[in-house]
Amino acid sequence: MKLRSVLFLSLVLFSCLVIAQHTPAHQSRPQATLSLADGWQLQSSSKVVDGGDVLSTPKFEAKGWYTVTVPTTVVAALVKHKVYPDPGYGMNLRSFPGVTYPVGVNFSNLAMQPDSPFARPWWYRKQFVIPASDKGKTLWLHFAGINYRANIWLNGKQIARQDDVAGAWRTYEFNITGVARPGEPNALAVEVFAPTETDLAITFVDWNPAPPDKNMGLWRGVTLSTSGPVTLRYPTVLSKVDSPANDSAHLTVTALIKNATNQPVKGTLKGRIEAVEFSQDVEVGPGEAKDVAFEPEQFSQLNISHPRLWWPAQMGTPNLYQLSMDFVVDGKVSDHTDTHFGIREIDSTLNANNGRVFTINGKKILIRGGGWSPDMMLRENQQRIEDEFRYVKDMGLNTIRLEGKLETPEFFDLADREGILIMAGWCCCDHWEHWGNWAPADFTIAQESLRDQIYRLRNHPSLVMWLNGSDNPPPPDVEQMYLSVEKQCRWPNPVVSSAKDIVTSVTGEPGVKMPGPYEYVAPSYWLQDSEHGGAKGFNTETSPGPAVPPIESLREMLPKEHLWPIDDWWNYHGGGGAFKNMHVFTDALNARYGNAASAEDFAFKSQLMGYEGIRAMFEAYSRNKYNSTGIIQWMLNNAWPSMIWHLYDYYLRPGGGYFGAKKAMEPMHPVYGYDDRSIWVVSSQYQDAKGLKLTTKVFNLDMTEKYSQLTTLDAAADSTNKILTLSEIDGLSPTYFVVLRLEDSGGQVVGSNFYWLSTKPETLDWEKTNWYVTPTASYADYTALSQLAKVKLRLTEHTEHKGADAITHVVVENPSKTLAFFVRLKINKGAGGEEILPVLWQDNYISLLPGEKREISATYHAADLGTSKPAVEVSGWNVAAQ
Repeated sequence: MKLRSVLFLSLVLFSCLVIAQHTPAHQSRPQATLSLADGWQLQSSSKVVDGGDVLSTPKFEAKGWYTVTVPTTVVAALVKHKVYPDPGYGMNLRSFPGVTYPVGVNFSNLAMQPDSPFARPWWYRKQFVIPASDKGKTLWLHFAGINYRANIWLNGKQIARQDDVAGAWRTYEFNITGVARPGEPNALAVEVFAPTETDLAITFVDWNPAPPDKNMGLWRGVTLSTSGPVTLRYPTVLSKVDSPANDSAHLTVTALIKNATNQPVKGTLKGRIEAVEFSQDVEVGPGEAKDVAFEPEQFSQLNISHPRLWWPAQMGTPNLYQLSMDFVVDGKVSDHTDTHFGIREIDSTLNANNGRVFTINGKKILIRGGGWSPDMMLRENQQRIEDEFRYVKDMGLNTIRLEGKLETPEFFDLADREGILIMAGWCCCDHWEHWGNWAPADFTIAQESLRDQIYRLRNHPSLVMWLNGSDNPPPPDVEQMYLSVEKQCRWPNPVVSSAKDIVTSVTGEPGVKMPGPYEYVAPSYWLQDSEHGGAKGFNTETSPGPAVPPIESLREMLPKEHLWPIDDWWNYHGGGGAFKNMHVFTDALNARYGNAASAEDFAFKSQLMGYEGIRAMFEAYSRNKYNSTGIIQWMLNNAWPSMIWHLYDYYLRPGGGYFGAKKAMEPMHPVYGYDDRSIWVVSSQYQDAKGLKLTTKVFNLDMTEKYSQLTTLDAAADSTNKILTLSEIDGLSPTYFVVLRLEDSGGQVVGSNFYWLSTKPETLDWEKTNWYVTPTASYADYTALSQLAKVKLRLTEHTEHKGADAITHVVVENPSKTLAFFVRLKINKGAGGEEILPVLWQDNYISLLPGEKREISATYHAADLGTSKPAVEVSGWNVAAQ
């Protein structure tokens, strides 16, 4: 086949399939797939004399090149080869060539310096053998992600040019039938150019620094597949559910079919969902690509009775079905796909306050999630993603937000299986939102990027919405372009113009807001505020600020000489822009808990700050549902070791914020109102609960009981229930405690809470509110906590194994007459060994009343123990060494 025909079939007809390496059996796939992951070679063009026509021949010898595995960015490969040190440690990243941009500045908006080694292209080269049995088949070469531009050569011939291969979020598919050589060595050479400051690339905004190559390279997988004359892409099932009965569903099945030949082809498209079969005859013109649909009005068998619905994990079971499709030509299968899908319908409406309320299969859901970040160098690690999803479910979150960081197929498959909703869309703060500076090519790249992403995401039941903008909505012409693509590609879920409360002339009210805060605010903020980021409407990104990790993580990210006092090395691991230091957080910590005397002291008090701040935020939005409709903690995780914005740190070590979030999202949860001293019970489960008993107690610092009340109540499914309001209590100590215990009708504890409070009012300076903070005018005073006597806890433990997991059960008892405050438990690899991570603690950072005993379990990968025995370590605010 001539080169011109190859390019025509592959590019003009927007045939851009993503097929990830190591594609699992349930993922949509062509008839046969060959992963081109291993054995690549990488080198800077400054050290390469020959062009692509020579590099892409099997006889070329790549002497002195780096051997790499794709996907990888250039800098990630060089770090792996130890050309550069670990960029996450200390200020190592500042030593990398090309890292000359100012600290805290968004590098994506700056030009690379001319002398940067990444200002010139880099070559990726791969030799491979296509099975001889593939002769006579159509051969497809897939690139799931190239950042940013590329010239591509195969067997001495250029098959794509950088004018056509441009866009970090585009996917590419090339018909290489006329160029590839089945049964013989083939050589592929890809010349990759880094994005410029005026490209629609990948940015980390102010979350963390950027690597000097701006993540240039083959950052997603490369695969080879085969088919007959017609291939199938993006099989999708769209659902309409008859709610509220949910006893029937109406399915539309659609797929993109592509004719790889220059002749018209007639065939039959067949599908099967369990025992349900359907088919239709199709004719595809020369080189044509078109969507073919089976509508339930024409195919009555697609009207399903009593479907097994897909639900988010919080609401039910995320049931999945399998769809198998074939395109048959002259009695032979030209292509075959298998994919999983869920039967569910997601909708949204605006409430009286223009807050967007989401429903799944007709039932309301309060969106509670966190903002996701991939690795700073875009390194893929499927085990880590699975571990992070376990954390998400363990905390009780139901949603992950992807701001422009659209993950791998495996990520979305996992979300489908685990019942975690995904809120996806474009990013802010770089050329993606510099619409006034777009060149004509940018409009094309944006349009095709959206088309590629909508096609690959539309079948995943976990996708809850798509945002066409982030910090700002696109202008009318761009928004209309996006909406047209989404309609053409049959995106089945709500589309929101942006993450911000800006009305557009095209779609009107977005139903969401992003007024902050992102910096430390007092716990009372979330219930007292009704004008900014407080518990009203849908806040798409917000946070109580820095999330300083436990001391063990600080020691991993900072050298000893910079561990204390706080200096610029700490600040470098903070945020960018307005978040280049932590003085707001530090001032509050010192005022509320007493001046930190060491890194250890500061880290522990930071866990207190994180626990109460995160708990208060999530509790406020939960208590106010559905006046409040959604809350996304900014952020869930970090791209590198960080002091700011996470619920667990880069080393997967959960701290105070993690357990504050987990406490706040108990399915049945008692809540104290910082705004008015009211006591509530919030049900986040979807079954009624009758005969509950809530015990409310107030204690002084010396454990004198100042108040006690037992209340019997019923809690309807997905409800909020105001139980009582605490009146003024005389004789409270400067720091006192509110203890809540919720039992079911059988006496089983189903929810609990422990608050430390101050008689000194904590007030906010509302007039000085800006987009990221409402300052604290006067702080609560918890310095009396230093008066608590040391407590020696009793500890017993035993460990069992279940499958690949080990579960250590810890019984911890406070035999003293003093409160054991903020007790931290760890599982180590033997006494004095390293902490086992990741780990799922049933509860942690707990407080034990005098005489109280609790059993708490920790679940972790048994393999992480190695040959060691698990050893439990306990510490706390006033816990004596064991």
